Formats: sequence, structure tokens, C-alpha cells
Amino acid sequence: MKKVAIVQSNYLPWKGYFDMIGAVDEFILYDDVQYTRRDWRNRNKLKTPQGLQWLTVPVKVKGRYLQTIKETEIDGDAWRDAHWKSLAHNYGKAKYYYDIATLIEPILLHGKQTLLSDLNSDLLKAICGYLGITTSIRQASEFVLQEGKSERLLGVCLATGATTYVSGPAAQDYLDQSLFADAGVAVEWFEYSGYPVYPQLWGEFEHSVSILDLLFNCGHESPLYMQHLNKPTIATPKQDLE
Repeated sequence: MKKVAIVQSNYLPWKGYFDMIGAVDEFILYDDVQYTRRDWRNRNKLKTPQGLQWLTVPVKVKGRYLQTIKETEIDGDAWRDAHWKSLAHNYGKAKYYYDIATLIEPILLHGKQTLLSDLNSDLLKAICGYLGITTSIRQASEFVLQEGKSERLLGVCLATGATTYVSGPAAQDYLDQSLFADAGVAVEWFEYSGYPVYPQLWGEFEHSVSILDLLFNCGHESPLYMQHLNKPTIATPKQDLE
């Protein structure tokens, strides 16, 4: 039995994205598809004292209406310092700020990536390593992709030897499940509900923020607030015996 998920890369995605990675045997970054503006590819949200704030990586889009995600270029490097200062300002007092800042600083602040897909992939793998996620991560460009939305996805599943394709619920609107059934590949819809709240800064709890919010606040205990990751062993204080 082998579970595979195929998802477009996002910039510092939320905890559900990493939960899906942890729930499958192989995760394919689907960056051979068209880049979509005002989407999660190049931005995500932070929690701040003033409410939610977008962190957006500027990309070159003028005249490039049909470019794929993997072809999308980052527009300069000035955003790196701005993002870093925003993280420090809003999470500097979080319990695990230093640990997580040390993890992502080489990639986010000092990285030399010129393509959005490379930036997203580098951050993704670093965070997966911290969370103990050992799922194999590959690029869709490694495969011969076929025509048709469902056909493309099924082709990748067959090429990886998948017996189950794990998909986000939004794909129910277009995925041809009969195509998968005929090929002997089961379709499983990933469930994003039921996440517990965790210690979070700045007012009312928000689930739909970047994974960094969870990591800065909970550090190595972050898997406790996710569903498909191995839970860490938390030591309990020993009591003195009389």
C-alpha cells in the first residue's frame, strides 16, 4: 500500500499542508502547472497584535500570463529583510523564536534562490526535517505529464506505484474518480478539521496562519497539535517520594 499526494508548492504554508505530507508515503510538488496570482504560491499569513498580516514574496508576472510555478522568478531580494523584520517583531517574544529563526535564517534571510518554486521547496524540506517528517518529496517535473487534469494526476500516481491518491477536498469539484477507480487507484479526501488550539500570541485564536506561528509558539511540541505526525515524548517532572 502506498499513499501519494500531489500539491502545488506554497510559501510557508499552514499546518494542514505539513499534516498532509506526514500522512502520505510520497509527496509531489505540482509546480508544472500555471502560476496563479493572489494565491498561496507566494504568500501566507502571520498573527500580529493588529490582526492577520500577509507576507508576500514579490514575483515577476508582467507579460508572463502562462508561466508555470516552477518558471516564476522572484523579483529582487529586498523582501527578505522585510519578512525577517516582520517575523522578529511579531514573534520575537515567542517561546521558540530563536530555535525556529536559526532553522530558517539561512534559507529565508540569506538564501540565493531566484525561483519561487526553489524557495518554497527549500523552506518546506527544512521545516519537515524539524517536524520529523520523513516523507519522500519529489517534483512533478520528474514525470511525463499527460493532458487533462485528472489524467495528469493519475499518471503521476501510476508512475510512483501509488495505490491511494490523497487529495484536498476542493478537488472533489473536478477530479474524475471513475478514472482512478478503473486504474485501481483509490481516492482519499484529506480531512482538515478537528485541529486543537495551541498557545498563540495576540488575541483570538486563528488556525489559518503559516506553520511558523505554530513553530514559534510550540517548537518541538508542534506535532502535538497536528494529526498525522509522530507525537514527541514530553518528559514529566519527577515527584519526590517520601
